[in-house]
Amino acid sequence: MTGDALEPHPIVRLLDKPSADFTAGDLVQAIEQLGLRQVNLRYVGGDGRLKTVAFPINSREHLIEVLTRGERVDGSSVFAGTDPDASDVYIVPRHRTAFLNPFGERPSLDVLCSFYDDAGKPLPYAREQIVRRAAEALSEETGMTLEAFGELEYYLVDEPERIYPVEEERGYQESGPFSKHQRVREQVLGHLCAMGVALKYAHGEVGNILEDDRQLVQHEIELQPVPVEQAADNLVLAKWVVREVAHSHGLEATFAPLVSGKGAGNGLHIHSRLVRNGASTIVGKEGINDIGRRLIAGYLAAAKALTAFGNTVPTSYLRFADGDESPEGICWGMKDRTGLVRVPLAWGGDVLAGMIAHANPGNTEPVPEPATDPQTVELRLGDGSADVHLLLAGMAVAAKRGLSDSGSLELAERLSTANHDDFERLPTSCAESADALEADREMFESNGVFPGALIDALLVGLRETDDAPLVEKAAKDDAAREELIRRHWYVG
Repeated sequence: MTGDALEPHPIVRLLDKPSADFTAGDLVQAIEQLGLRQVNLRYVGGDGRLKTVAFPINSREHLIEVLTRGERVDGSSVFAGTDPDASDVYIVPRHRTAFLNPFGERPSLDVLCSFYDDAGKPLPYAREQIVRRAAEALSEETGMTLEAFGELEYYLVDEPERIYPVEEERGYQESGPFSKHQRVREQVLGHLCAMGVALKYAHGEVGNILEDDRQLVQHEIELQPVPVEQAADNLVLAKWVVREVAHSHGLEATFAPLVSGKGAGNGLHIHSRLVRNGASTIVGKEGINDIGRRLIAGYLAAAKALTAFGNTVPTSYLRFADGDESPEGICWGMKDRTGLVRVPLAWGGDVLAGMIAHANPGNTEPVPEPATDPQTVELRLGDGSADVHLLLAGMAVAAKRGLSDSGSLELAERLSTANHDDFERLPTSCAESADALEADREMFESNGVFPGALIDALLVGLRETDDAPLVEKAAKDDAAREELIRRHWYVG
């Protein structure tokens, strides 16, 4: 039983059980009681986007069959490089992911699926299977679970407003009427909460860009920590909901790393922590402990290769070159926004109690303790072009190496911004990113996490852009820059 009167997920409320315990029979019951008319099986394709197969409900027997067995699909149309002669694969519903579709013409139940091959084995190159294998390999070796969440940035594009026009680079947590599209943000929040996506907050971001014929207004959604498999799914769902809500308002949404010749781009910062038996293992009485430092060292050691998953288009590297709050070097610091890894402020203990008492004189209520220490480690590498399942899988692989490598603590010490300020840089192009991935591919392929054929395909894709000359030209030529931005507008 959930016992939470504020639970936003309507199926959880209806069944009075947590979504992790949903069965096919539970979903049939929900469909009958809610009068739903359609089931949508959804999966993440080889391009990282959400796909859909829609099923009308013909009978109870048909409904049970769809929700239990799933369907057969053409893998060669989903994943590049698949042999058309052996491309039939299965998608099987994961009942715990079920939610009510807030957008369809007909009231529908949607369920995310996992891929399996013709022998019933997990499909090696399916996105959800890769991140699952990475998480399992980490847990099996360390006994710890990697939890994560993203800070998802995006722009909404509209006609300029005459009243309360946007002020450039002044959008951070702005309120209406200076803030634009607050209704869109609130609708996105509502839909995601009802779908079971754990959220922290949403707000306006720094990026306000005013051009002759349009205004671009940046927003951010910050999610809550969950196991990395779920964190990846949540980010894909969040992008889908943002686009659907924006489209319903006649607006265009973009997650592109750069959206204009001026102003901030869209990052995708990923926070993470290691947990054992519900308790964080990365903090001690003095803050970040040795396990936390090993986690940081793992990310930094793999940083160049991780760009192959988190920074997949030429404008990713233009964004790095622009500076601002994009990472400047392969280093880390406490509360430092210039490094690749940041240990953000985490309130707690006497500090928290003192603030609450000062803000609320006379308050005698006890200060609630979070179930898990809120301290995270923030990897500031990714942007809106990231293949989020591969990025999170790569982070789990890097975390495992950091925890096991005898030199991790020394590396963390050496790459701390507290010690010096001259650090190695990230790749400057997709081609350099491919070189870094190729150099580290053995790490990602170990434990069967990343299939070798997938790594090969990623290398080919990154190198085919031949982007080093493009990036160099776009850095100096406004027209070339704009053309490159438009070419990579609908990423992620």
